[in-house]
Amino acid sequence: MSAIDKFREVSENRHQYAKDWKERTGGKVAGWLCTYSPVEVMYAAGILPVRILGTHEVQDVTDRYLFPTVCPFSRDALAQGLKGRYDYLDVMTMARTCSHVQGTFDNWRNYVPTPLCYFVWFPCHRASSRAKDCLVAELRDFADALAKATGRPVTDADLDRSIELYNTNRRLMREVYEFRKGENPPITGAEAMEMVVASQLMDPEEHNRLLEQLLEELPQRSLDRQAGLRLMMIGSEMDDIVFVRMLEDLGCTVVADEHCTGARYFWDDVVPQENRLEAIAVRYIDRWPCPAVSSDFSSRVDRIMQHAKDWDVQGALLYQQKFCDPHEFDIPSVQQAFKDKDIPTLVLEFDVTIPFGQFRTRVEAFLEMAELEVLY
Repeated sequence: MSAIDKFREVSENRHQYAKDWKERTGGKVAGWLCTYSPVEVMYAAGILPVRILGTHEVQDVTDRYLFPTVCPFSRDALAQGLKGRYDYLDVMTMARTCSHVQGTFDNWRNYVPTPLCYFVWFPCHRASSRAKDCLVAELRDFADALAKATGRPVTDADLDRSIELYNTNRRLMREVYEFRKGENPPITGAEAMEMVVASQLMDPEEHNRLLEQLLEELPQRSLDRQAGLRLMMIGSEMDDIVFVRMLEDLGCTVVADEHCTGARYFWDDVVPQENRLEAIAVRYIDRWPCPAVSSDFSSRVDRIMQHAKDWDVQGALLYQQKFCDPHEFDIPSVQQAFKDKDIPTLVLEFDVTIPFGQFRTRVEAFLEMAELEVLY
C-alpha cells in the first residue's frame, strides 16, 4: 500500500485506528480540540493524541448545548462526542483559543463521559513578558495531571523522545511540501491534506515511517492530470477533503495552504533546551499564529505572502467557517495583500455541509477569471 493510501485509510477510519492502537499498546488516548494543544506533553505521558474532527454530516443534537451562531466545526465536533463516537477517549483537552471551541470543550466536559477533561490556559497576550512563564506552569500542571491518570511520571527522557519524534514529523512534512513547488506537483492538495490530517490522528513514530516512504515514492510519482492554476487555501479549520478534491477536479492544484489542518499546524519546531516544558511553551507561543490568538496582522500576512511567493501561487481561496469572527476579521487584510500582488482571490463561507452545486459554479467562474489574468 502506498503511503498516501495509508494516510487516506487512517483519515477515513480514524476511530478504528485509535482503538487498535489502544488495544495493541495498552496505552491511553487523548482527544484534543485545537492545534495549540501540546501534543508533545501528551505523547510523553504515553498517551496517543487524537484530534477531534467532525464528519460534515447534518446533525441535530447540539442545539441544546451551543448557540446557533457557534461555528459549524465546533458544533460538528461536539456532535461526535454526544453521539458516542469518541467513547474510547481517556482524556479530553484543549488549549484556550476561541470562545466557540471553548463552548465545545465545556459541554463535552459536562455531558460526554470522559475520565479526565483538562483545560490548558493558553496566554491571551502572547507578546507579554509573562506569557512564557505562564504557559510553562500550565504545561507542568498538565503533565502532572496526565502522570496521575496514567500512573507513571513524565520524565525528561520521555519529553526528549516526544519532542524529537514531533520535530522529525514536522520536518518530513515540510520536505513533502517542497515537492509542491514544482511545475507539475506529484501530490495534490487533497492528498497533502490527508497526510496532515493523518498526522493529527496517528502515532508520530508510525506516521514518520510513512512520510519516509512517501518521500521515496514522490520523485517517481507522476499524476495523470494537468496542474492548472496554482492555488493557495487560507482560513479557519478545514478538514473537508471531499471539497478539496472537487476543487482540484475543476482544473487547479492546491500547492500551498495556511490553515490548522495544513502548514499552520506543523511548520514550526520545538527548539530543544534544558527545560523541556519551556522549549515546548516557546514553540506554541511563537508558532505561526491563528487569528484567534493573535492581533498581529502584519507578521501573519507577511508570512502568508512569503509562502505564496515561494510556492508560485496564482490564486487564493480565502474561506471561513460560518460565524468564525477571528478569520472574518482576518480576510480583508489578507485579501488586500494578494490584491497588491495582482493575485486574484475568492472568498467562501463554509457550513457543516457544503452546497456543492453553488460552490462549484463560483469556483469554476473564479478559475476562468484567474486563468485569464495569468495569461494576459
